[in-house]
Amino acid sequence: MSPITDPWFYASAIPAVIIVGLSKGGFGGTLAMLGVPSMALFISPVQAAGIMLPILVVMDLIALIAYKGEADRKTLFILLPAAVIGILVGWMTAAYVNETFITLLIGIISLIFVLDYVLKSRRRLEASEHNVRKGLFWGTIAGFTSFVSHTGGPPYQLYTVPLRMAPTLFAGTAVIFFAVVNAIKLVPYFALGQFDATNLTTSLVLLPLAPLATLAGVKLVRVINQDLFYRLIYAVMAVIAVKLIFDGVSGLLA
Repeated sequence: MSPITDPWFYASAIPAVIIVGLSKGGFGGTLAMLGVPSMALFISPVQAAGIMLPILVVMDLIALIAYKGEADRKTLFILLPAAVIGILVGWMTAAYVNETFITLLIGIISLIFVLDYVLKSRRRLEASEHNVRKGLFWGTIAGFTSFVSHTGGPPYQLYTVPLRMAPTLFAGTAVIFFAVVNAIKLVPYFALGQFDATNLTTSLVLLPLAPLATLAGVKLVRVINQDLFYRLIYAVMAVIAVKLIFDGVSGLLA
C-alpha cells in the first residue's frame, strides 16, 4: 500500500490540491475542475480522479461546517434532484458518451455566457429570478458532466451566477450542491474500481493540504467585495471555457 513516488506527480498535485481547496472554500468558482487535469499531466485521468475524489469529500465536509446555515434553499431544491438524475444518466451511459464532445459543448456554452456578461457590463446587471425549467436543465447537465468529465462547475454556475447572491450565500450553496454530488459519485466510482490501495494511499499523503486550502478559501470569500467577487467568477469562467474548448477541439482532431 505505497503511494505514488514520482516527484513530478507531486509537483503538479500539490498546487492542484491547493487550488481546488481554495475553490471548495468558495473562492475562485470553477477552479476546482483544474485539479484532475493538473494531476493527469503525469498519471492517467482515471487514476487522477480516483485520487482526487476522497480529497474533495474531505474538503466538502470542512466547507459544510464553515458555511453552516449559509445557503439558498430554493436553488438547492431546484438543482439537486436534477443533478442526481444527471449522475444516474452519466453512470448508465458511461460506455457510450463521447466525453470530448461534452467538454467542447460545455466550453462553448460557458464562453457565450461570459461574452454576454461582457457585452452588458456597461450597465449594471440586475439579479435574475429563479426559473424552475432552466434550473432543472442546468442541474441535470451539471450532474451529468460532473460524472463523465468532472466539469459540473460551469453548468452549475450558468444557472446560479445570474442570481447574484451575496458571496457567502453563493459559496455556501455551491458547497452543499457539490458535497451531495461528490458523495453520490462515491458509489459508482467504487464500482468502477477507482479506490485501489495505491490511489487511497496517495490521497492520504495529499490530504493534510485539504483543510488548510479550504479554510483559506472561506476566509477570502468573507472579506471580498461582492462586485469584485463576481468579476473574478466571470474571469475564471472565461479561462475555464477556453481550456475546455481547446481540450475538446484537440480531442476531436486527435
